[in-house]
This record gives sequence, C-alpha cells and structure tokens, in this order.
Amino acid sequence: MDSGGADADVRLLVFILQSTAPGEINDGLMELLIMINACKTASARRITAVIPNFPYARQDKKDKSRAPISAKLIANMLQTAGCNHVITMDLHASQIQGFFNVPVDNLYAEPSALRYIRENFDYRNAVIVSPDAGGAKRATAIADRLDLGFALIHKERARPNEVSRMVLVGDVEGKIAILVDDMADTCGTLVKAADTVMQHRAKEVVAIVTHGILSGKAIETLNGSKLSRIVVTNTVPHEAKKELCPRLDTIDISPTLAEACRRTHNGESVSFLFSHAPME
Repeated sequence: MDSGGADADVRLLVFILQSTAPGEINDGLMELLIMINACKTASARRITAVIPNFPYARQDKKDKSRAPISAKLIANMLQTAGCNHVITMDLHASQIQGFFNVPVDNLYAEPSALRYIRENFDYRNAVIVSPDAGGAKRATAIADRLDLGFALIHKERARPNEVSRMVLVGDVEGKIAILVDDMADTCGTLVKAADTVMQHRAKEVVAIVTHGILSGKAIETLNGSKLSRIVVTNTVPHEAKKELCPRLDTIDISPTLAEACRRTHNGESVSFLFSHAPME
C-alpha cells in the first residue's frame, strides 16, 4: 500500500491476497468479497485481488442444459464488491479473462516449472507428456522451451466420466516421463496416465501440476500410484497433505506473485513474468 506523498492523493492502493483451500473455497471467497468491499467503502484508490487459484474456474461454459457459468458469476461478484484489478495464475480456461470489465493478469507457472525441471532432473533424457488432449498446448510449450520430445495420451471413454482405456501417442521408452497439467483434483487421470506411460517402458514418471487441489481420496490414490514424484505449486495450501504423501514436492510461486504486485504498483509491464521466473 502507498499513500503517494504529502501532496498526492492519500487514498491507498490495496492488494488483497486470498488463496482457496479445498473444502473452504466458499469461505475464502466470501472473506475476499467482504475485504474488497470494506476497502472500497474506506475510499481505497485501487483494489487488486490476488487470487492464485481462481475459484469455480472449471465452470466456464454451459456444457449441458441449465448448467451455471459460475466463473462468470465470480467475476461479477468481484467487480460488484469493488475490485479494480485481478491477478491470478494458470486459469483453467483463458477466456475467463473476458468475463471481466477490469484488467486481469493471468500469470503462468511455466517459467517456475522449467527452472524446477532443469534443477532437479536429468532433463536431457526426459520427455514431456500431456495426460489429455486439452493440455497438449501447455505440454508442447514446455517441451519446446527445453528442446525435448513430446507425447500425448488419448482417453477413450466407454461412457461419460468413465475412461475405458488410454492410448499413448509418442515414444517414452527408457526416458523420464514428465506429466504436466494445470490442475490435479482427485488425481485419477494422472495415476492412469502414469500407468500407461510405465506400460510403455518409461524409466520413471513424475507429474508437475500448477494447482494441487488434491481432494477426496487423492493422497491415498497418489500413494498407491507409479508416480515417483508429484510436484505442485503453492497456489493451493497443501502443507498438511505433504506429511501424508512423501512423494509430494512444492514449487514456490510467491516470488512471481510478489513481482507482479510490485510491477503493478509501479506501473511497469507484467508481461515479462509470462516467460521469466523471478529469483527467489
């Protein structure tokens, strides 16, 4: 926050950071709305909501009759409360930015993930794998930046919400398979993808995910999987779950959010952070 000097506008610039933990999403959202409105009624000059994991982001379209577009509702609520700017990370669907009439900076975990891969793996002997067709663009971007091969898993469904089998397109034999995705909820897809990759004689399989929601029996599922390591960012609090799953590792994205706030406050470009991870 900044008062701007003796002769300047003394109204404050406010940054409100609010994470959304599984089971407490609605509580966190309500707290955020109340804090934004409190700052608005206190005559804050600009209110920026820093939301590492945007709530209800998967409900971004009307995929069946009478279904709600909840992400649009969240956007309306934030703006009605008085939010002037939103900073978030790895939106499930980029078009959510269009739900707002205020600026939205959608940061990416990719630069931090690239640094983690370079520092923790023999990545020259690795291949980047997308666990489904929807994540192909994300996986190919990482593969191109690392100059690595790319593979894709195609899911065949016997009926809705039930994957009958997975088909691997690409070569993973003798390599470290790195599964990349934006979100891990129940982890069923990740675990089945790991099984498929190991069946094709991969040396090792690890998963790197931005939002580690890990709801329901996710930890139990991961502990019984063939994944040697599951790497998530701290956009969602998961410290208690790390004690239950020794394979869980964390990428800290707080430097990226902090630098985004600093650049926003100083009127600098945020686009630098789309391809670079600040030093911790």
